[in-house]
Amino acid sequence: MSLQTAFALPATVHGAGQLDTRFAGTGKTQVYFAGSTSSMANGVAIDHAGRLLVAAKVGTPGGSRFGLARLLEDGSADLAFGKQGSVIGQFAHGYEAMAGTVRVLADGHILVAGLHYENAHRTLPALAMFDPQGCPVQGFGEHGRCVVRLPGNLSQGARDAWLPPGVPGTEACDACVQDDGRILLLANHRFELADHVGMLIRLNADGSLDSTFNGRGFVMVRHLLMNTWLNSLMVQRDGRILVGGSMNFPEEGLLARYHTDGRLDDGFAVEGFMTFKVQGHSAQVCQIVQHEKGHLQCFGSSRDPMHCLALNVHSNGRPDIRCNRGQPKLLQVGHSGCQWTAAQVQPDGRVLTVGATVGGVEADFILARYLPNGPLDRSFANGLGWVRTRLSRGPDTATSLAVQADGCIVVGGHSLDGNYRAVVARYQH
Repeated sequence: MSLQTAFALPATVHGAGQLDTRFAGTGKTQVYFAGSTSSMANGVAIDHAGRLLVAAKVGTPGGSRFGLARLLEDGSADLAFGKQGSVIGQFAHGYEAMAGTVRVLADGHILVAGLHYENAHRTLPALAMFDPQGCPVQGFGEHGRCVVRLPGNLSQGARDAWLPPGVPGTEACDACVQDDGRILLLANHRFELADHVGMLIRLNADGSLDSTFNGRGFVMVRHLLMNTWLNSLMVQRDGRILVGGSMNFPEEGLLARYHTDGRLDDGFAVEGFMTFKVQGHSAQVCQIVQHEKGHLQCFGSSRDPMHCLALNVHSNGRPDIRCNRGQPKLLQVGHSGCQWTAAQVQPDGRVLTVGATVGGVEADFILARYLPNGPLDRSFANGLGWVRTRLSRGPDTATSLAVQADGCIVVGGHSLDGNYRAVVARYQH
């Protein structure tokens, strides 16, 4: 393990990693949801026309809702989308909701994945599909919306009402769309207070459960009968499915791989599972990316203390000993901890990661770039490889990122300034 430490706010950077003032005039913009009282951006994507799509948890006088907004390339609201640039809704009438991920489909339709709040303590994974104008796609689910219920309530999870925003909990939400249009998504089921299991679910393109996947539409992800939490989901180029998260307590970082039909890939790591600690400390995986040559990079955080974590893994699930001797590489920014929340591979193979420092007003966006072989890219952010950005007077938390066609880096998240407000920032590349 190696640890890099940086407590001070870095000096103003020039070029790559600097806020792009061509975007909304200042490099950042608030995302508006008509009629909302608060908003927290959890996902960002770019559509075929270069417009930005933002998925959010939106507060309204009637409770929490999912939100989907669209911005033009320059950061201004796309008023042609939905109602004054956004859509606010529920997955089922009379229930609260949130949106965690947004994906753009090959036909231009927009898939929002989130959580349906069954009550004050329980969640269910849920989806909504919209056309490019922001109207529900009627052929999907029930009037464009779908709450995923598995036999035995296995898709039912725990609601994290007490966790401060930005701290990873059990309210994970991720979804991917396969080339054939079928949809993969995650859930974390709680049998009892200290008994959790991850669920990997596949739906048909119309939102119905795909019974060809593991013979029943879902896989229970659990290693050595230990507590398991899933945070991330990725479909490899060969169609195999990778999930990441943590297991046990104290937590160990976890990767697992499945064949496209839902069978565990026992040729990956040790009988399909790879787990790791950071020199005895806990770890959690929040994002997995794959490079063209097949090798993987995992990002997340250590625990006690919380630092940003990166780990290079061969395509067979074995740690890459050429990178930091096969051990996770940590980055410490600030005094109170920090974590990576999302990552994306650039066309040139370098990897962008976003996350945040934690701890009250000290919470800021962090953006970094890594080389494919593991180290930070010192050509980024004036030689540091990372940049820390304070956007408001209160805490700022980055949750998601996307790369525009010209290489500019779009980061979604939220700021607390009175109420939570969804924000998008753009950085030069």
